[in-house]
Amino acid sequence: MSRNPYLSLRRRLSVVVGGVLVLLAGVLTLALPQQAAADLPSGTSFYRDPNSQVARWTAANQGDSRHAVISQVIDSRPQGIWFSSYRPSTVTADVRAVTDPAAAAGRTPVLVVYQLPYRDCGGASSGGAPDHAAYDRWIDGFAAGLGDDPVVVILEPDSLALTTCLDSSQLAGRNASLSRAGSVIHAANPNARVYYDAGHSAWHSPSAMASRLRAAGVTTNGDGIVSNVSNYRTTSDEVVYAKAVLGQLGDADLGAVIDTSRNGRGPAADSEWCDPPGRGLGRAPTANTGDSQIDAFLWVKPPGEADGCAAAAGQFSAQVAYELALNAGDGGETDGGATVGGETDGGTTDGGATDGGATIGGSADGGTTDGGTGGGCTAEYRVINDWGSGFTGEVTITCDGDSLSGWTVSWTFSGNQRLSQAWNSTCTQQGTTVTCRDSGWNGTVPDGGSVTFGFNATYTGSNPTPVIVLN
Repeated sequence: MSRNPYLSLRRRLSVVVGGVLVLLAGVLTLALPQQAAADLPSGTSFYRDPNSQVARWTAANQGDSRHAVISQVIDSRPQGIWFSSYRPSTVTADVRAVTDPAAAAGRTPVLVVYQLPYRDCGGASSGGAPDHAAYDRWIDGFAAGLGDDPVVVILEPDSLALTTCLDSSQLAGRNASLSRAGSVIHAANPNARVYYDAGHSAWHSPSAMASRLRAAGVTTNGDGIVSNVSNYRTTSDEVVYAKAVLGQLGDADLGAVIDTSRNGRGPAADSEWCDPPGRGLGRAPTANTGDSQIDAFLWVKPPGEADGCAAAAGQFSAQVAYELALNAGDGGETDGGATVGGETDGGTTDGGATDGGATIGGSADGGTTDGGTGGGCTAEYRVINDWGSGFTGEVTITCDGDSLSGWTVSWTFSGNQRLSQAWNSTCTQQGTTVTCRDSGWNGTVPDGGSVTFGFNATYTGSNPTPVIVLN
């Protein structure tokens, strides 16, 4: 896909207890009032697709200098699995090829439906079903492969935020197909959670977006909204925006999911949407958001899959992925491991961890402490996000007049802070003392260069800045 996309997750199961009505020039299945389903559990573990483009790249390019970074920071984490090729004869089997191993592993897949007619208004990600009747039949086949275990469905990114190419009849057909899709998916799998496109915070106003969502059936056949798919708006902006849209919809059963796959450094200065340079990964996929209205932070758009400028839309670019990983703004907590071929390896992905969780909140700057070798290299410790019960920290090692070949930093907390996740380093905690070492690929810091790693931690009480030592 290209420009601006969206997503969200949680809500009600849709049980079709009545008949089927034919409406609006397309077949529109209207479910009778839905029975409330449980929220997406905060401990939900998402499914990592072993056949994703990044997984195939890492398997085939182990000698590439970018391999370690891409493998550790991106490929190890669950991402959206897109159904964007119109193959009606195999779609049920294609879906089962994901849902069956995910169910066997006890993990929840994130499936992205991207098949509507007039997709992307003929832009770089054009394509989709030939017409709405064909789309409805394709959705029937898609739903038939869902099984009955929990799944998250991101329904048609861009479909409601990008409608400028549609006339009134085409828009009515789109709304009918989207509403029908939510109903059909819920009828096939009551444990499915369907999130409708809500654009992002710099596109449409919350009231305008809510009007479009309502017309497309989100309040009758959806579980919530999704924002920021394949865009770069900051998580804090998207949380405020998503809550505003939910407020306009006025349905307390609806939740939101936010795509954090490329928003770690926010948007480019000119808000370019097509593969802008200098962007970074955002919060790692997790359902532990700490916010009852935000169901999850997800990597809906797989990092490294291009918008259509760095490579063909949807094609994996190792260089794009590498830059996103190096510029990661907040690796965040992940969900306890990665699934490959139905097997699960527990623990964290990038570094040491103990217990705890992560949510979202404000930001605060920490202090700087010099230390280490040669006097020309320093380490700076900063708190970049603190929400009262936990925080995200960042350490930057900079050399000026010296260099490092392998590094270790350590500090001692003065309170009860406990690491829950680290990225771009290997960290351990013994009591109140934390020791972080380079990950191999980032061990060299040249004169004039720098390396940054990050971590999440939990705490209660105060959170003063510790003294950091560089060795």
